Amino acid sequence: MTSAPLVPAAELAGRNRMRFPNESEAYRRARQALLAEEIELRRHLERVAEQRRALPPGGEVAGDYRFQGERGPVDFAGLFGDRQTLVVYSYMFGPQRERPCPMCTSLLSAWDGEARDIGQRVALAVVARSPLERLLAFKQERGWRDLPLYSDTNGNYSRDYFAVDADGGDQAAFNVFTRRDGVVRHFWSGEMGPESADPGQDPRGAPDLAPLWTVFDCTPEGRGTDWYPKLGYGD
Repeated sequence: MTSAPLVPAAELAGRNRMRFPNESEAYRRARQALLAEEIELRRHLERVAEQRRALPPGGEVAGDYRFQGERGPVDFAGLFGDRQTLVVYSYMFGPQRERPCPMCTSLLSAWDGEARDIGQRVALAVVARSPLERLLAFKQERGWRDLPLYSDTNGNYSRDYFAVDADGGDQAAFNVFTRRDGVVRHFWSGEMGPESADPGQDPRGAPDLAPLWTVFDCTPEGRGTDWYPKLGYGD
């Protein structure tokens, strides 16, 4: 199937008739130019997503991976439930930590509100190396309702899929797996880290998994360089 040719982004931007009270001509010119770039960004994101979907089969999952969930012990295939695709987030809350990573927690708090929607299409699992009782206690403290939490009981999954650094500490990791014709394979992982970060920016992937940063990117303050999420704000 041949895709229809795309209208140039500047032409699409020119069709925009939104005007806001008391805006200047200079603002509108700059906003229209930005709108064309935003359209190009949307198109690039879709091109990247299409290229990702077209990846050849990844490596078969064959390790001894064991987890403890709220409904009892489960092997890796069991994380899929009745879905054919599995999304796994490795939560930085290992046994060496007194408290979980605030950045991971901020992300997962947003995901808790989406977990049921995500589950309509794919399976979701949040995996950490702490005992399940510790994970569930924090889940209750945070007020999470729908995030499926699992303890990586032997740590093998976390080590194999880059959720443990060279010193044995936690690393956040985001991996996607597929189950096709009974074979479980790795599909995709976020692979951007400090070595691929641009000057002056924190290491991050694209698109960003955290809605928090998408909101800040739309503000004049931006992400900033001196702010970090907290586990609580003294309410």
